[in-house]
Amino acid sequence: MPAGIICRMTEPIEVIVGNLLRQRGLRLATAESCTGGLIGHLITNVPGASTYFMGGIIAYAYDSKVRLLNVRWETMEKYGAVSKETALEMARGARYALAADIGVSVTGIAGPGGATPEKPVGLTWIALSADHVDEAWQFNWSGNRLSIKQQSAQSVLQMLIEYLNGL
Repeated sequence: MPAGIICRMTEPIEVIVGNLLRQRGLRLATAESCTGGLIGHLITNVPGASTYFMGGIIAYAYDSKVRLLNVRWETMEKYGAVSKETALEMARGARYALAADIGVSVTGIAGPGGATPEKPVGLTWIALSADHVDEAWQFNWSGNRLSIKQQSAQSVLQMLIEYLNGL
């Protein structure tokens, strides 16, 4: 951990994320599909989050991803809503729509329905968009719908910590 960053292991992960964003003077925006606002909920549990959290967009339907996040129809038609390409466009869209330094997104299949042989329940893509960074990661969670949502949200926060610690 870089010098000057105090991080007690007993702190909730969303507090750690908030401290890192505040210390670096960065603003965050979220784009959520399968988590339905859970990431924003966790972030706003921290007093003072308005100093670094610009807001979030819950874009569950294809149409809302297009209208609110500027995801291209062609992207979803070619790759699907649960894909690396869509996750990246969602993260970029949130970043620009909410004038943030960092945009994160999550799209996945929380189940119990909606799966295909190629895209099983638990398949999730998480993306981060920032200056000089556009990356996405695939996860295959197990468990019920709530468990998949929680694992996804926690992973976004952990990914943010890793990214912010690398700055």
